[in-house]
Amino acid sequence: MGNLFAVADQFKPQGRVIDIQEFGMGNINNTFLVTLDSNVEKHFILQRINTQVFRQPELVIRNMRICTEHIRRRLQRFSLSAGRRWEVPSVLSARYGRDLWIDSDGSFWRAISFIKGSQSFDTIKDINNACEIGYALGIFHTLLSDMSPDRLSDTLKGFHITPLYLRHYEEVLAKYNVGKSPEVNYCLQFIRERDVWAHVLENARAQGILSLRPIHGDPKINNFMIDKVTGHAISIVDLDTVKPGLVHYDIGDCLRSGCNTLGEETEQWEKVYFQPDLCKAILQGYLSMAREFLTVNDFFYMYDSIRLIAFELGLRFFTDYLKGNVYFKIKHPQHNLVRALVQFKLTESIETQETAIRNIIREIR
Repeated sequence: MGNLFAVADQFKPQGRVIDIQEFGMGNINNTFLVTLDSNVEKHFILQRINTQVFRQPELVIRNMRICTEHIRRRLQRFSLSAGRRWEVPSVLSARYGRDLWIDSDGSFWRAISFIKGSQSFDTIKDINNACEIGYALGIFHTLLSDMSPDRLSDTLKGFHITPLYLRHYEEVLAKYNVGKSPEVNYCLQFIRERDVWAHVLENARAQGILSLRPIHGDPKINNFMIDKVTGHAISIVDLDTVKPGLVHYDIGDCLRSGCNTLGEETEQWEKVYFQPDLCKAILQGYLSMAREFLTVNDFFYMYDSIRLIAFELGLRFFTDYLKGNVYFKIKHPQHNLVRALVQFKLTESIETQETAIRNIIREIR
């Protein structure tokens, strides 16, 4: 990836770059924390955009600018509770006022402001933390709820469209030789038993029951920034996937990520369990901010979103495993298979608790 210090210098930092370290646990982009010898801003985030995933990086940055500028305008007239703060990451300009810098290898780089005094977690710590995560997603959706989704480009065609993932999976299954094992057979059967139901959200959208809105697209737990002192949620980052979509994709992804305390990278997939108490806390936090713009139909499909997004991610991991691990970054050849097993076990746990989860949604709406 060349000389990272030279890349960082392209973004006109206010100080000398003294250190660059890998940052976060993202599966797609390469992310680094840049440290500066400065009394003004000591850090910023440097990323190499994965153009195999984001084929139009200029539109990714454009969406981020539109989204963050809209949120900043809303915040000027939005009343936060006493003692609360909400920050939005900024796109830092490269030389000549550009949003991106392209190196000699043709790699696209961008820089983003660092949210000071914050930290993120890979799993939820307690009920209060869960409520904060829900609050953060709720305020994000609320601040964008008056913006037309037509202003945003669809930078990831087919993202979260489960029927398309199913079609791709079936094409891969027909093309590649699948080495059979108990784990692979479990995945094959799991998908086969749910392939018709997996159209539930897209059918509702096609019928006009659910509507497109601006969404985050990837609100997993480690994309929420928590104030180190107060424990309050103060930002949501990784805005690459901001696009038009169903808020259900975000709600389902947040709960899928948050209510599995073993995390999506656990090797103990057979012990994965969906925690209903965390589900309740996340939804309480979310609805404390987002209740006003949600419709009766939005609530009706909320359980389906929780079940579907866990299934969808498992499907994507398993398909990538069958293809030879070409999309998600891996640490070993079986990594995506194990990831798929985690999500399918989580889906199974959600299904066994359908009545309890629907009751939670009914009680707090």
